[in-house]
Amino acid sequence: MSTSQTTPSPAAGTPAAAPATDPRLLVRQGGVAGYVEEFRRKIKSGDLGSLPVVIGLILIAVIFQSVTGHFLQADNLTNITKWIAGPGLIAVGVVFVLLLGEIDLSLGSIAGVCAAVTSVLAVREGLNEGLAILLAIATAVAMGALHGFFFAKIGVPAFVVTLAGMLAWSGLQDFVLGKLGTVNNINDGVVANLDTYFLGDGDVLYAWLLAVLAIGLFLTGQLLDGTGSRRGAS
Repeated sequence: MSTSQTTPSPAAGTPAAAPATDPRLLVRQGGVAGYVEEFRRKIKSGDLGSLPVVIGLILIAVIFQSVTGHFLQADNLTNITKWIAGPGLIAVGVVFVLLLGEIDLSLGSIAGVCAAVTSVLAVREGLNEGLAILLAIATAVAMGALHGFFFAKIGVPAFVVTLAGMLAWSGLQDFVLGKLGTVNNINDGVVANLDTYFLGDGDVLYAWLLAVLAIGLFLTGQLLDGTGSRRGAS
């Protein structure tokens, strides 16, 4: 004897459940007031977000300016911007790894190998500097693919794979650089100009246009994202 179970159907006249609405869409529909209310709600719930970072940067600026007297000058801020450009780019990339709950300890070593490959090929071997940069990027892709193979196919934890990579690639960097251990970049070359080239007085207008263009592209992306969310909710 067999029994069958049937799912009870909703009674006639019972209103259907309303589709879930993306909370981010509600915030955007509220405009500035919606964002302010969302910020208050997060603060009350203990979700501080980037607020501690912003407060920390303000405190650093106030303290160092009061101690040195020139921390906030344009030349010093320019130097700081140059120094954080490299680590900042690496940090942006590793965010995607962290969002997946994984970790990558080999970033610094891979960056060192790429820098060594670029300099050795361009300076010692006389290769075109642009081509040397492309080969260095290809080297980074190959090292990342090797890490991915051991992690995704073999099943080695990312912590172990990247820790081994950190040690191995540090040794490879020393091997590429050779006995001298250092290479001077080409004067007025692509790599050197990334750190030493500054806009002249006649280029200020182009700098402002570039800044406005970047802001415009960001706002356009936000508007398109909001439009897509509203269409998905409708």
